[in-house]
Amino acid sequence: MTLDGVGEGRSALGRSLLERKTLTSDWVPSFAAISRADFLPELMWPYDMDSGTTVTVDLRDEPSLWFSYADADVPIVTQWDDGKAEGRGNVPTSSASMPSVVFRMLRDLDVQAGQRVLEIGTGTGWNAALLAHRLGHDNVVTIEIDSAVATAARDRLARCGLPVLVLARDGEEGDEPGAPYDRIIATAGLRSIPPAWIAQAWPGGLIVAPWGTHYCAQDAVVRLEVAEDGKHAEGRFTGPVEFMKLRSHRLPFAGHDVYVPHGVTGADRSTTSVTVDQLLGDRFAVSSFAVGLRVRDCYRQAAAERDGARPVWFYGLTDKSWACVMFRDGQDEAQVWQSGPRRLWDEVAAALDWWQQAGEPGYDRFGLTVTADSSTTRRTPGTYEPHCRRRTDRAGSGKSAAALRPDRVAARGRRRVQPLSPGGGHPTRSARGTSRA
Repeated sequence: MTLDGVGEGRSALGRSLLERKTLTSDWVPSFAAISRADFLPELMWPYDMDSGTTVTVDLRDEPSLWFSYADADVPIVTQWDDGKAEGRGNVPTSSASMPSVVFRMLRDLDVQAGQRVLEIGTGTGWNAALLAHRLGHDNVVTIEIDSAVATAARDRLARCGLPVLVLARDGEEGDEPGAPYDRIIATAGLRSIPPAWIAQAWPGGLIVAPWGTHYCAQDAVVRLEVAEDGKHAEGRFTGPVEFMKLRSHRLPFAGHDVYVPHGVTGADRSTTSVTVDQLLGDRFAVSSFAVGLRVRDCYRQAAAERDGARPVWFYGLTDKSWACVMFRDGQDEAQVWQSGPRRLWDEVAAALDWWQQAGEPGYDRFGLTVTADSSTTRRTPGTYEPHCRRRTDRAGSGKSAAALRPDRVAARGRRRVQPLSPGGGHPTRSARGTSRA
């Protein structure tokens, strides 16, 4: 368990990861042998933790700064707008994840000598290189949907003496010719577990992936064990992350103006005593994850606070239902507007109450069960209580069959100023899930 011969910056990172127990002793040799810097492009956009923004760094102009970020526990954007933007674009679409997240997920994967691993989402290739160093390159196959990203990763792996098989295609389909695999790991956020992955894993094999709902960009890593019958898998969530989503699992959101073309005029009004902290919490609040499990086909968008006011919007993804809650500094109740077939705020408030009444369980109290034909996906009962059932179709859209309690919304109240649209309120950008976890 030595970091001898590793540069100062990477050695400091390794010690930090060891102290936090995200890097385990069995992965230290691979960490020491495979530098993340060897898998990063000259032009990259690290996430600066101090400023909370991505910054542009070019190796040719600022080599010291470039290497400091390469050896830091920060996510680094490596592509924008699916490669359509040559420089910085609007939406980050490929990245190098935080080293702490990489090794947390590798720890959950629990690989053993001689096992074969299928990786979904090659990205820079660093994760595949770590696996190949430990297991041998013949035991690792990685899939990347973007051909340019796949080519760059393949070249980097070859330069490091690790000629891993890199397949340029949709990872949702897995790799049937190479199956079965002992382990499958995804490095892109999912909104359902593809049935092919279960079918292509050995009974007793593990699937580790970031999973969540369209309610927010947040994911949680789930560690699924494939049953002996090879037809279903189940397991627990191990902790929060936020990843860019598998392309076919990206948010199907038509935009605010499609839902609210004429403002909130005519919408039903009420008030709520729920606070903005109770609703949103921090970046990886368990409450948001739990509410997303209960409130099916709903997208939440929170605007930044301006002049003491902060609107939070909710949009139905199967119809044009919407809701908005306007939080104002110094006021005990928030104004609520709702419109459409669904009472989205009522559903959200009931789901939040459900989680609170259950004792505010953490991520490790939740689990997932998935069938190979994708007929059911549900939270597991028993030790993973509280539970709710979920059904998914082949496209991965979740439909919750859990009975919600719409009786926790405050009575209707007086009128207040209309809320800003998300654009006017400067919403926080989800970027379809950056890997800043």
